Amino acid sequence: MFEVFRQRSYELERIDKGDYTPEEYEGCLAELRSVNRWLGDVSALRRSVLPEIGRDGAREFSMLDVGAGTGELLRESARWARARKLKAMLVGLELNERAAQGILEESREFDEIVAVRGDALRLPFGDGAFDYVMCSLFTHHLRDEGVVAVLREMSRVARRRVYVIDLHRHPVAYYFYTTVGRLLLHSPLVREDGALSILRSFLPEELRELATRAGLSGVEVERRFPYRLVLSGEESRGQRSEVRGQ
Repeated sequence: MFEVFRQRSYELERIDKGDYTPEEYEGCLAELRSVNRWLGDVSALRRSVLPEIGRDGAREFSMLDVGAGTGELLRESARWARARKLKAMLVGLELNERAAQGILEESREFDEIVAVRGDALRLPFGDGAFDYVMCSLFTHHLRDEGVVAVLREMSRVARRRVYVIDLHRHPVAYYFYTTVGRLLLHSPLVREDGALSILRSFLPEELRELATRAGLSGVEVERRFPYRLVLSGEESRGQRSEVRGQ
């Protein structure tokens, strides 16, 4: 019964295949705003990423969100920084033109937020361009080798730390989603892709091993309610010196 959870699924989701109409995509974005706020991503940001930034003690910081989606985590970070009178420069990167435009449209009240179109595998920024680089619900869309490549790019442009928030592949999460959860969701894309997203996601030790393969040091993986994993790490100084010396 639980054999399906032993290894990651690599079956493509509809969102990855482009198998949706513009109307379905707009509905997906709208529903994801609520899902991300109430089912763990904002909570994981508040409880893991932002407290660590606060402990660094800097009065200003920059952060890149790779695959930023609706930009909700950028806006939450901006609210957090404003409440503490910190100066923030927050950049959301999206390959999808409509998603990048959506970040700007929904962040009109936050002049510290900008959006950039770009490829996560070839980030259009120089080494150490940001203090922090994060992504949320992005890595499970990639095969293992893609996750490693993206983590290398993220660590390349991060001066301090890299953060990954993603799903925990767990039977309870899957069966809850495919029963109670799907009754509450309206978007066909969210309903149909959600369960597959869980099967494509990670066990803690898998995410840790991928970060190690990417050359990150100081790697930590936390479990956060409900069924979220938060990975943090930084580029190995030796690796950065080696790359720059080539």
